Amino acid sequence: MLTPSSNTVLEPLTFAMASSAPEVTAHFSRFRVTQIGLSAAALDQFEAGGILAAADLLADANVDVIAWNGTSAAWLGFDRDEALCDMITQRTGIAACTAVLAFRELFDAHGLKRIGLVTPYTRDVQQKIMANWDEAGFSCTAERHLDLSENFSFAEVGEDQIADMVRDVTREGCDAVAIVCTNLNGAALAPRLERELGIPVLDSISVTFWKCMALAGRRPADLSDWGGPFSLAGELGREEA
Repeated sequence: MLTPSSNTVLEPLTFAMASSAPEVTAHFSRFRVTQIGLSAAALDQFEAGGILAAADLLADANVDVIAWNGTSAAWLGFDRDEALCDMITQRTGIAACTAVLAFRELFDAHGLKRIGLVTPYTRDVQQKIMANWDEAGFSCTAERHLDLSENFSFAEVGEDQIADMVRDVTREGCDAVAIVCTNLNGAALAPRLERELGIPVLDSISVTFWKCMALAGRRPADLSDWGGPFSLAGELGREEA
């Protein structure tokens, strides 16, 4: 897992999910990300150089999959993550995936066209995500965001607040809810909210781990108790590592 440096949520949640998957381990490499926004300084954090250097360190551990466990391509465009995966694999020989490309795969495979978008981001970032996803055929029919820009602060958002945002977008009408941010503590809420609301709740951290499991030749359905992509997708996306 390639991890934003100021992220404190995705590692504990990923370890918790991995504990339900026999013979699966998760490993992490950080690169500097502290602010989320559309300024030049914020966008420069996601240039390929730092990400690839972090990927090189993971390759030393002979991992089966390298994932960009972040959501920058949601506002920068799907093509950014497509190019990043190609660069990682060409450089390391290891299969690569990302949170945002995994969202797209799940949306496409299950005909999820009307998305309720939940993020901690600022309005301008939220609007970029909505425009990019709409262009790809996924209409954000409802959205909630918190207008936060400091990445560390996302982890301090309470579960009750996240759950209320999910309920709000569901009431406005959507096929699925996407919690987009890997420093927001939404993954553990998904099973309960799915039972309550009756639609898939796809959290970025769960979506990333689901795709890693599939690429590594493991059964994502083994983690069905986590809901979201695991109960929705089953064997979808299984590939040779």
